Amino acid sequence: MSTAPAKPASQEAPAAKSGTFKIGGDLSIYRLGYGAMRITGQGIWGEPKDRPEAIKVLRRAVALGINFIDTADSYGPHVSEEIIAEALYPYPPGLVIATKAGFDRTGPNQWVMNGNPEHLREACESSLKRLRLERIDLFQLHRIDPKFPAEDQLGTLEDLQQHGKIKHIGLSEVSVKEIENARQIVPIVTVQNRYSILDRSAQAVLDHCQRENIGFIPWFPLAAGDVSAAGSELFRIATQLKTTPSQLALAWLLWRSPVMLPIPGTSRVSHLEENVAAAALKFDESTMRELDKLGVKS
Repeated sequence: MSTAPAKPASQEAPAAKSGTFKIGGDLSIYRLGYGAMRITGQGIWGEPKDRPEAIKVLRRAVALGINFIDTADSYGPHVSEEIIAEALYPYPPGLVIATKAGFDRTGPNQWVMNGNPEHLREACESSLKRLRLERIDLFQLHRIDPKFPAEDQLGTLEDLQQHGKIKHIGLSEVSVKEIENARQIVPIVTVQNRYSILDRSAQAVLDHCQRENIGFIPWFPLAAGDVSAAGSELFRIATQLKTTPSQLALAWLLWRSPVMLPIPGTSRVSHLEENVAAAALKFDESTMRELDKLGVKS
């Protein structure tokens, strides 16, 4: 298997058409990224069914211009980070790899919160080794664990930041109040909440992030492909525009907010290429507002 380094993204790359965002004001990325959860086994557990294909997906993602990859130590666990390093190290200039900590894994589809400060510190050190990095550009807290004081969890990340282990800090699955409280302890540059054309329950958080210029990373942006079954209206609009429901849903996310950073994941190159093609899709305002009316949850 080739170990040739990945090439840096060019301005003409397909992902570049999604526009740019600066994480923390200094890490410039294209807004359409890649979520590396799906390059693991069933239940986000163990090895992927086809590891060579997973490596191809990552290398193809970079070739298409994606320069923001999101992963976590809990994906596998550890498997996703290991495959990223195998596929892409030495990393091309400008590639931002974000990872997360704060879960223990006890089996397939099983997630146990663990915000113990010592666990977070050990998780960061282990992720650095697996990813072959000296510093993690974006380190995210999976959840604010109620079993431990939030200031201790965030204070640990701040200490890792001060020691050069991580550059920026992000949160996941938080409320507006939790973001505001966290920012009194440490700067927060991204928030990763569940959000899609089917699920707008995090709308207040997105609005807050837009006001504060905090990157908003919608996880489950395609509801694991379920947007294709979102009803006849989405299918009708997609057919009329000669695109797919998934591509339309991604284009809508990019239109919805300038701080939106979708990270659709897949384990297949063909699906990756379909997702990235959505970056080039531009629709009129009336179409986007029509989509706004679909699948709203409050």
